[in-house]
Amino acid sequence: MITNLLAFALITPQESGIEGNEGHWPSFRGSHARGIAEGFPLPSQWNVAEEKNVLWKKEIPGLAHSSPVIFGEHLYLTSAGTEGDPKLKLGLYGDGTSVEQEGEHSFLVLCLDRDSGEILWEEEAIACVPKVKRHPKATHVNSTPAVDGAHVVAFFASEGLYCYDTDGSLLWKKDLGVLDAGAPGMRDLQWGFASSPVIHEGRVIVQCDVQDQSFVAAFDVNDGKEFWRTLRDEGPTWSTPTVHFGAGRRQIVLNGYKHIGGYDFDTGTELWRVAGGGDVPVPTPVVAGDVIFITNAHGRLAPIYAIDDKAEGAIDDPEKGPFMRWYHPRRGIYMQTPLVYGEHLYCCSDNGVLGCYEAASGKEMYRERLGDGTSGFSASAVAGDGKLYFTSEAGDVHVVAAGPTFKLLAKNPMGETCMATPALSRGTLYVRTRSHLFAIHE
Repeated sequence: MITNLLAFALITPQESGIEGNEGHWPSFRGSHARGIAEGFPLPSQWNVAEEKNVLWKKEIPGLAHSSPVIFGEHLYLTSAGTEGDPKLKLGLYGDGTSVEQEGEHSFLVLCLDRDSGEILWEEEAIACVPKVKRHPKATHVNSTPAVDGAHVVAFFASEGLYCYDTDGSLLWKKDLGVLDAGAPGMRDLQWGFASSPVIHEGRVIVQCDVQDQSFVAAFDVNDGKEFWRTLRDEGPTWSTPTVHFGAGRRQIVLNGYKHIGGYDFDTGTELWRVAGGGDVPVPTPVVAGDVIFITNAHGRLAPIYAIDDKAEGAIDDPEKGPFMRWYHPRRGIYMQTPLVYGEHLYCCSDNGVLGCYEAASGKEMYRERLGDGTSGFSASAVAGDGKLYFTSEAGDVHVVAAGPTFKLLAKNPMGETCMATPALSRGTLYVRTRSHLFAIHE
């Protein structure tokens, strides 16, 4: 590890994702993917079987790992329905053999009342046989939708990008081609697609890192017109872009293997880049103050990068250079997006080992295991009210006290498989399981 002890800018309430009374959670992991919602008390314990602290439970048709998003009084969700019972292979394993085609799927966009769970409308974007097969742990709908109060954008990968108004009327759609984000260089292993769209200042940002020509692009949220498209020398990734305005510029930050980097929000011009790390990048970049945190893990290295948001050009050696605040070569994580809450960075590995670090310096505060080591952890953590929420694939939500000392507050079984990252809004935790959406509220 190296440290560059530049002053760590404290996170303002606006930057930390404090939601106020509106309770918006507009995209994957909420505002800027930070995963934080403050201003309301949040539950530590609940009991699904006894309906204790369960505000409502709603059966959701189809199968998907996409997360719920929220704007105002409405909650939005995507799914894909097909005949039969699609199989999921959970746990800690290395088999990436694709699931054989399961027939025609109905790709759905749903709107629910956030307070009651009532389905207000349901629209079918397309019905077709998916163009790309899926990983045994994935679904055909892994990308979380995005909403801005007037538009709902759903990304169904090779089946298209769709934009609706908040009443469910289709405004526009785009075919972005076959998006095969499978095993790098191994085309017989198709794993599906997972990068989620982001809406910011009237633009829809998508990251499409695939087997063929990878790119990042910006579209007009009103009509789908393409503002710009920048090609990337990159293989398949499953990460969502992060928008960050700071250091006198507006940038989009992307994870990657050959090309981690920042791009100008208005033009798509490359600003900086880092190469290397895990060759199957999944976590989304997170910005806290003036530091960009990026991690991945697969293969020889598993880095955590803490990069100055004023970075320029190529960062050829993470051990040196003025723009690398600190760097861990072996503490990175594979599946989850990390969480910065208060003064600490939290990284939970796919086997449930939780690491806590000083965000300013990278100093390790603790490493503790969640669960018994038999269940995987794929959903990303969220936080609020001094609590951290980590959800296992088996459906156990582990509630951990925020801070430099490990303290497990509770473990709450949902009773079903859980791969989707929860959403937080107005003191309610929304948890999507295999077949249901739960609203947990104390």
